Amino acid sequence: MSLDADQSSLGSPRDLPTTSEAAVGGSQLDENVHADDESGFSRVRGANKKTKEYALERSVEFRRLQELRKKGWESTEGDEHFKKQRNTADKASDKNARYFYRMVQTIGKDLHRFAKAFNIQRETDQPAILDMCMAPGGFVAYCLTKYPNARVKALSLPVEQGGHEVFLEHANVQVEFLDVTMLAGDMGITGDDIPAEHPDTRSFLLEKKFLEGEKFDLALCDGQVLRTHERLEWREPNEARRLTTTQLALSLEHLRQGGTMVILLHKLEAWGSLKLLNTLSKFSNVKVFKHRQHHAMRSSFYAIAKNVQADSELAARAVAEWKREWRIASLGTSDECAKAFQADSEDAEQLLDEFGERMIVLGKVVWSTQATALERASFMKRAQGSVTKNSGD
Repeated sequence: MSLDADQSSLGSPRDLPTTSEAAVGGSQLDENVHADDESGFSRVRGANKKTKEYALERSVEFRRLQELRKKGWESTEGDEHFKKQRNTADKASDKNARYFYRMVQTIGKDLHRFAKAFNIQRETDQPAILDMCMAPGGFVAYCLTKYPNARVKALSLPVEQGGHEVFLEHANVQVEFLDVTMLAGDMGITGDDIPAEHPDTRSFLLEKKFLEGEKFDLALCDGQVLRTHERLEWREPNEARRLTTTQLALSLEHLRQGGTMVILLHKLEAWGSLKLLNTLSKFSNVKVFKHRQHHAMRSSFYAIAKNVQADSELAARAVAEWKREWRIASLGTSDECAKAFQADSEDAEQLLDEFGERMIVLGKVVWSTQATALERASFMKRAQGSVTKNSGD
């Protein structure tokens, strides 16, 4: 599991971490990275400021969350808590990894109970499922309890490159171990498009991994950039964008009409997350889900896009845009990236005019769930105790 692009956001360099770290080394990119397009908070600082102000003015749940986030950022106990989690994650034992595998199955079960996220709409004896970043395989494992005859195509980062182990073994599951951010052929790139001076010329995968006309009923897009993934320096500024746009573009391009996409995001109120949710809402029915127990104090949540009109012109435009972004992030210069991925307050105002009210509705439970989890966190209680003791109360 793991994910982001121009779609996922955090806000301050220490919003309490993102998904899948606690157990097996997911990515604790700082929020600026996870949120704002990975290469620098300044690119979308104005847009994020505007969306945050909008939420603060209109949502009591968001105001409560922001107050608790501030306390968490100021807490040395919080720093220690998450530092310990990251150390445990990066050196995950087999026991911890298997715990995470079971935990993801639990999240999947509750995700389905809330939103019927894994229902296959068409009548078929063998539905097709795509998992863009499978390891450890918990979501697919749950899906197979519902559809034991399902055909599953899964991609996962090789363990030797820093990926996680896949624990699920099933005759109907075909796993290919590769770095999905390098699927150049499937993203519309040929060898002639890659500059000769590019530092990773030979790493791009020009042979397509998806067949022409290959379609899936359900697509899982929950990949995150992993700290354990060894990669060249050129990738760091835009790695999260490259990972997200690959997952989104190929999933939607190969989704059957009326199918479902399940997407991991961060910080619903941030520019990138809102932009993606708005895009999806134009050709699907969108719900959001945040688990009340697992990763509850983090900003992560799931977007479920159902009845996706994958054959529509709007969907085709989204695929083309995500492929364009991937191309710039993978092959463009730093100046080209800065120009392509920036957003200011005017951009945010336009988005909020169209999607702002919907943001407040979608965010209500997500923000409230994270706030409650932070409020109950042991390190927050210890921090409050220290303040009380030092004040003499």
